[in-house]
Amino acid sequence: MSYTTPHVRSLDAGWAVAPLRTREVPAAVLAAGEVPATVPGVVHTDLLSAGLIGDPYRGGNERLEEWIGRTPWRYRTVFDAEVVADRTDLVFAGLDTVATVTLNGEVVLEARNQHRSYRVPVRDLLRPVGNELTVDFAAPVPYADAESLRLGYRPHVNHHPFNAMRKMACSFGWDWGIDTATSGIWQPVTLEAWSVARLAAVRPVATLDGDTGHVAIHVAVERVSDEPVTLTATVAGVSAEVALGPGEADAVLHLAVENARMWWPVGYGDQPLYDLAVTLSASGATLDHAARRIGFRDVRIDTTPDAAGVPFTLVVNGRAVWVKGVNWIPDDAFPHRVDRDRYARRLDQAVGAHVNLVRVWGGGRYESDDFYDLADERGLLVWQDFALACAAYAEEEPLRSEIEAEARQNVARLAGHPALVVLNGNNENLWGYEDWGWKARLEGRTWGAGYYHDLFPRIVAELAPHVAYTPGSPFSPVPGDNPNSEPNGTMHLWDEWNREDYTHYRTWRPRFVAEFGWQGPPAWATLTSALDDDPLTPESPGMQVHQKAADGNVKLTYGLLPHLPLPNSMPEWHWAMQLNQANAVRTAIEHFRSIAPHCSGAIVWQLNDSWPVVSWAAVDGDGREKPMWYALRAAFAPRLLSVQPDGEHLVMVAVNDTDEPWLGQARVVRHGFDGSVLAEVTLDVAVAPRSPARLVLPDEVATPTRPRSELVRAELDGVRGDWFFAEYRDCELDPAKLDVDVVAVPRGAAVTVTARSLVRDLTILADVVDPAARADDALLTLLPGEEATIRVASASGDVAAFGRAPALRTANELLA
Repeated sequence: MSYTTPHVRSLDAGWAVAPLRTREVPAAVLAAGEVPATVPGVVHTDLLSAGLIGDPYRGGNERLEEWIGRTPWRYRTVFDAEVVADRTDLVFAGLDTVATVTLNGEVVLEARNQHRSYRVPVRDLLRPVGNELTVDFAAPVPYADAESLRLGYRPHVNHHPFNAMRKMACSFGWDWGIDTATSGIWQPVTLEAWSVARLAAVRPVATLDGDTGHVAIHVAVERVSDEPVTLTATVAGVSAEVALGPGEADAVLHLAVENARMWWPVGYGDQPLYDLAVTLSASGATLDHAARRIGFRDVRIDTTPDAAGVPFTLVVNGRAVWVKGVNWIPDDAFPHRVDRDRYARRLDQAVGAHVNLVRVWGGGRYESDDFYDLADERGLLVWQDFALACAAYAEEEPLRSEIEAEARQNVARLAGHPALVVLNGNNENLWGYEDWGWKARLEGRTWGAGYYHDLFPRIVAELAPHVAYTPGSPFSPVPGDNPNSEPNGTMHLWDEWNREDYTHYRTWRPRFVAEFGWQGPPAWATLTSALDDDPLTPESPGMQVHQKAADGNVKLTYGLLPHLPLPNSMPEWHWAMQLNQANAVRTAIEHFRSIAPHCSGAIVWQLNDSWPVVSWAAVDGDGREKPMWYALRAAFAPRLLSVQPDGEHLVMVAVNDTDEPWLGQARVVRHGFDGSVLAEVTLDVAVAPRSPARLVLPDEVATPTRPRSELVRAELDGVRGDWFFAEYRDCELDPAKLDVDVVAVPRGAAVTVTARSLVRDLTILADVVDPAARADDALLTLLPGEEATIRVASASGDVAAFGRAPALRTANELLA
């Protein structure tokens, strides 16, 4: 019997899991024996579902559950299988990580890489009934320790040698991440039966030549018969066909689409996507088919030297794009829990903050097809790191073959997505080798240079020539230059968080910033749902577990004190640290945008969190937007006004990231805190599309008479930029005097605030009242007499609570 198309059967059901060793395993887990296992899933979530462990995200459970990563585990299922085709394959889309797979007593697979999928022919081992399939996972923590000794020590930044195995680095914890070191069948399992031939790989490469879109469809065919087969590809009504004779397994089909519509980044145009279909047939019958969506765009990185050094400018469809980016980490410490809807919510939050690029960081994973599909639809550019981060990596076997295999598999899988514009060799490994003392510790051992400068660029050139490649981040294109060079290439700026005040961002003139950021706590509802501390303080036990950065609280304190006093109550501490995070990030972005095009982009660390934790994220581990998200939205707005120091002067910088000129008269006023007009000028503004303009402010508005009680406000077409001559703590800022009117509206409340004094950073922390609530605006500064309305989406009946503390907050109260 022959199938016309592969028969794919899910084997995700009917699994159980049990420990393979008793040492350290709690008695309750041993007594339970095999417990039901969810596939896709991992041990932690299976034990949690069985009620055998507490939620790893709560309180101090992380430390209580470290034994899981030191324990080997067995997954087992039994299934029936009718053998009805020439070939039947067992397919694992993902195993985490070191696994021995046995079918009916025969070892069929030894897997060593979380970042790969596996396919094994098993037809001859199958029985009609009672097939037993087991997957034995080695304990990842001792495995990594042993491999580190076998390969030879290489420097890394963790308490486990994550660089000795091909598992998601942040599984072992990070300076924002929980240490789970889990095991499991984290992607689907299928049994696939087929005859004659199947499509082993379909890799479209879409390019542009004028108005014509070209698609080269690279197809690999796996065969169990010499019967001639035919490949047919169709896109936009255009078709091509290739016949493969006996022994032929590879082909390239070429299609040309006239008057192809360009795929553009969000904010630059539309995102038309074309349906591509590839069919494999024999004797007129369909054997297999594949469907993809493609887009036509051109991308390159411009590193043409100029008078200031070497830029790093992303050019899409011939147009320079000022990158408004965010770094992305796995959205859950257990990534199998992130479904398409959750990806959509997170990427919508990125677009809502005017982001146009998401960088997938190298300590996580090669992101999913769902992630890339959604990015394609939204016009979000994606920069994908290869999965190597903050460590030296052995270039010897068996690690080298695993790294090459995962790189080839994932580049081929992702190459057809128009959103993918950058493939990056690593995160901070070039920098670490040069500046972090690695050379002495390595004593001549390999550390990864061959991957970044030889293997990866060859793979990209072969499989994704239409995607830009860079060897690492940070990276200088100048031979012999420091990788984190200010005048050349990309930079990571961490002096400010680690050692300097955030105003120090203004001392830099980088060409492109791929990482920078500032910590802040998660939303109040997120924090309190994860912790049971009584009392809850910045240093209470659960808070310590949920603060992973080295000296994190100390750095939070030192970062706050130049601006605001340190509060002595937890709600005020929480608000102060969230506000300081927002101000730090906004200060940096406004400066970087003000020196465009010298600086051509900024990628904030980070958009999201993997669990509830104090971190650099704009969106916390429960998906709630922190004040930093609103600061991102303001600083990345298509049109931005800011007032910046420039030597002895103040300048107004108007940034126009639209395709239309920005013309008008800006009103610039030096106000007293009582709202009085102390000086006023009108400036003619003409900003070309996708450009900034800098105007020196006249002395009458730029020079205060009483710096502690004056500000400058610039305004044009409803866009505002404020400059305060003194820090919050040095200002003569009175307690906020507000008239607040709260009105229930469909699906929430409208909170109208009228200021009777200067009010800084008016924000409604809506989750304090209703964990599901969300405010549509935040961080508003109002002069006396000004009014603002913030709408809150909520199902709470107590709408009045949104108009008072502890939900309604200002910076004023932090100075009381």
